Amino acid sequence: MSLRVAIQMDPIAPINIDADSTFRIAEEAQARGHSLFYYTPDRLSFREGRVLAKGWPLTVRREKGNHFTLGDEQEVDLSTYDVVWLRQDPPFDMGYITTTHLLEMIHPQTLVVNDPFWVRNCPEKLMVLQFADYTPPTLIARDLDTIRAFKAEHGDIILKPLYGNGGAGVFRLDPNDRNLASLHELFSGINREPLIAQKFLPDVSNGDKRVILVDGEPVGAINRVPAAGETRSNMHVGGRPEKIGLTERDLEICAAIGPALKEKGLIFVGIDVIGDYMTEINVTSPTGIQELERFDGVNIAEKIWQAIEAKRA
Repeated sequence: MSLRVAIQMDPIAPINIDADSTFRIAEEAQARGHSLFYYTPDRLSFREGRVLAKGWPLTVRREKGNHFTLGDEQEVDLSTYDVVWLRQDPPFDMGYITTTHLLEMIHPQTLVVNDPFWVRNCPEKLMVLQFADYTPPTLIARDLDTIRAFKAEHGDIILKPLYGNGGAGVFRLDPNDRNLASLHELFSGINREPLIAQKFLPDVSNGDKRVILVDGEPVGAINRVPAAGETRSNMHVGGRPEKIGLTERDLEICAAIGPALKEKGLIFVGIDVIGDYMTEINVTSPTGIQELERFDGVNIAEKIWQAIEAKRA
């Protein structure tokens, strides 16, 4: 089976080919005989009933500094493709949301991964609210007094933007911290969105586990350990990936959320687990498959494409 595959992603030139999950997905697609077309989100458009993208035929290779070749620029009708990957990184702003509306117009005749309707309606830090038994105490609020009351109740909290990513803007406020009002003022000056606060989990010092699920089934995990002096474990900010297995609690969490992910067409998902608690369900542009492949020898990209090919068969 040869599929025509379009990939909507951030600029390909500066990516780290040893870590970027989108690159690994493209590499595996190419190895399986699928043709690739690449475009950036700003080149997506709707015109007179058609969803169009300006971009380039793409060839990838595992050569640092020479990892891709583009064909001649062209404009294509995405409804003529078999698969479109929605893979640009957050922030999950109105630009991002608009791309989900446009891609929804061609799905599922063209399979968009992940399903754009559910990407839009299951933001990373909000979908977890449906699984309260598996998450730490969590608050979504903009009002300062409400956040103060939550902090007074739990003492040590994490405060972060509701639609951020990569560890940006994440603050730990311990019982002695006096910066809540200033941080609230800072965030309020940036946008009008609520903040998310969660009870601080001391287990984060042992790592923040990224568990990968493919079509609702867990396929492995990596542990991300914070750098010295850091609370955040994201690899974007210096977190160190380590080999780790799945615990009984991890499997319990996956069993609880897996059917909902599969039903919603969320084929490639990464959840974050600290200790016994899930803190995020990442559906926009999850990462970690290359690290997992190196540690465990499991070809996650192959499993993802097997799931997609089964749906296209």
